[in-house]
Amino acid sequence: MSEPAAADAAAGPSPRWLGAGLALGALVVDQAHKLWMLYVYDIAARQPVRVTPFFDLVLAWNPGVSYSLFAASTDAGRWILLALTLAVTAGLAAWMWRAPNRLSGSGLGLIVGGALGNAWDRYSYGAVADFFYFFVDTERFGRLSWYVFNIADAAIVAGVALLLYESIRSDRGTGPGQTAA
Repeated sequence: MSEPAAADAAAGPSPRWLGAGLALGALVVDQAHKLWMLYVYDIAARQPVRVTPFFDLVLAWNPGVSYSLFAASTDAGRWILLALTLAVTAGLAAWMWRAPNRLSGSGLGLIVGGALGNAWDRYSYGAVADFFYFFVDTERFGRLSWYVFNIADAAIVAGVALLLYESIRSDRGTGPGQTAA
C-alpha cells in the first residue's frame, strides 16, 4: 500500500461512507426500537410508564412534523408530506455524499437516517410513533413538558448539533484553502 493510501486508511472512512453508515445505523436502531415498543413491549396497553420522576414512556402518534406542525389529516395530505420529506431527505443525502469532512458527513448522515425513520412510519402507519416524554411538575405552573419524541428525532437533533458545531468551528478558522484546527 502506498504511503498516501495508508495514511487515508488510517484516518478512517471517507465522509460519505461515514455518513451513509450513520444514516443506516440511525434508521435501523430507530425502526427496531419502534417495532419493539409497539409490538413486543406493547406500549399502547401499558402507557404511561413512569421511568423517573421527570421521564415517562408513552405512545403518541404525530401526523405532522416537529410539534405536529403541518399535521396531515387526510390521505392526500399524508402522501404530500411524505413526498416532501423524501425530497428534502434526497437533497440532504446528496449534500452528505459531497461532504467535505467527516464531521459534516456524520451530521448529515444522522439527519438523513432520522428523517428516513420517520418517513417509514408515515408510510407504514400514517403517522410517526413517538415515545419519550420529559417533563417537570411544578406547584406554581403545573406540568412543564417537552414534546414527545423518538430515536429518529434524537438523531436529527444530534446531526443538526454537529453541523452547527462545525459551522462555529470553521468560522473561527482561517483563510481560504486553510483548515481550522
